[in-house]
Amino acid sequence: MEIEFSLRCNFRCPYCYVPTREQLQDELSLEEIQSAILQAKALGAGKIIILGGEPSLYPHTPELIAFMRRHGLAVEMFTNGSGITEAFAAMLADHQVRVVLKMNAFDPELQNRLSGHAEAYRIIHTALDRLKAVGYPSADRFLAVSSVICRQNIADLPRLWQWARAQGIAPYFEIITPQAHALDNQWLCVAPPELKQFFQAIADLDRRRFGRAWEIQPPLVGGQCMRHQFSCLVTSRGDIMPCVGVTLSLGNLRHLPLAEILAQSQVLKDLKNHRHTIKGGCRTCDRAEVCYGCRGAAFQITGDYLAADPLCWRNCMEKPNSADPPAVR
Repeated sequence: MEIEFSLRCNFRCPYCYVPTREQLQDELSLEEIQSAILQAKALGAGKIIILGGEPSLYPHTPELIAFMRRHGLAVEMFTNGSGITEAFAAMLADHQVRVVLKMNAFDPELQNRLSGHAEAYRIIHTALDRLKAVGYPSADRFLAVSSVICRQNIADLPRLWQWARAQGIAPYFEIITPQAHALDNQWLCVAPPELKQFFQAIADLDRRRFGRAWEIQPPLVGGQCMRHQFSCLVTSRGDIMPCVGVTLSLGNLRHLPLAEILAQSQVLKDLKNHRHTIKGGCRTCDRAEVCYGCRGAAFQITGDYLAADPLCWRNCMEKPNSADPPAVR
């Protein structure tokens, strides 16, 4: 299960989905977050992924990590590194938290621009040094870097991929979901044909340099995103959504138990039964057994979470016109 403890963040990434100030109110209490985690465990969850906002700045994150580990849950945390002091890094290492550090560029000026923060490059690399000092990456201290693919960094991302692989750091590269702030920053966009070329170039590099073979498919480089088969998102206000891209509330934990929300959701039933419900090119694609594109991109652009992914090069659709915002379901 993915969960947002809070959406408060000190970065202002131009592609981020963090909402307006009004939506930062009435966030879940510590007790409500703990209840959500225990409900997920009761349903069979083995890992909790902490999203944000910025989790390292949320005051109860260390307490909640200890809580999850006591209950036998693996923990993964996405972070921009802002709150990773030496003590915080040691806490993460002690609890064997899987850390995903956001890093979009080697160039300091570009990294700062893509983070909306004048000190982002310094913050990220200071956090990386502190994580390395306590044993990341290693067999029981997983470390990844998370990068979005955009017009400004696409030429340099192969170098970032090689750098990560060479150090035992997992590269998480993904296509930007066209929602929230990304809709106001069309300068970030990369068209599907160029995305295909980029994915193939990384696949060739990974096979040649590191002996790793995989088929290209959106939205993750070298990976799959079929999370709706096994996961869901709990937002900072208790709404249950399929993921951060499919922004449909299936119910709220303040009104119904998680088990009841998931069991009653036709949206989740449709997504789990995707081989019979998916539409267009995604349904007839020869990779349909192991891929259904990005459901978030499909929903944000077309208003239909079962539509063919418009950002997949296999569907041969042009990118949306910036003057025409996606339909809202």
